[in-house]
Amino acid sequence: MQQLDMNSEEFKTELEKTQKFTDKVCESQGWVYNSNEDVNEGVTMGLARHKLLFGKRFCPCFMVEPDESKPGKFKSTDDRICPCKPAIENEIPENGVCHCQIFCTPEYRAEHN
Repeated sequence: MQQLDMNSEEFKTELEKTQKFTDKVCESQGWVYNSNEDVNEGVTMGLARHKLLFGKRFCPCFMVEPDESKPGKFKSTDDRICPCKPAIENEIPENGVCHCQIFCTPEYRAEHN
C-alpha cells in the first residue's frame, strides 16, 4: 500500500480542497456536518487520502481495490464515491445520516447533539 506523508504540502493542499468539496456537498444537498468533529476530521482526511492515492474521493469506510475491468483504475464496495448513491438515495433519507457519519440532516444533528 502506498504511503502518504500527512504533513506534506501535497496532502495539506488536497485536504483543503476536500474540505471545500464537503462544504459544497452540504450546501447543495441541504445537509450539515455531524456534531462529532473527530468523525468529520477522520472522514475528510480519508477522502483526501483516497483522492491522492486512487484519483477519486472514495468513502474511507469501504475497501478500495484495483478494478479488474479497467487496468490502472480503482473501485470500492458499491462504488462509493463521495457523496455516494447509497447515502443520497437511502441512508440519509431513511436514517438521517450517511454510513461514514460525516453528513446528516439538520434534524439528525439536533437529535444527536
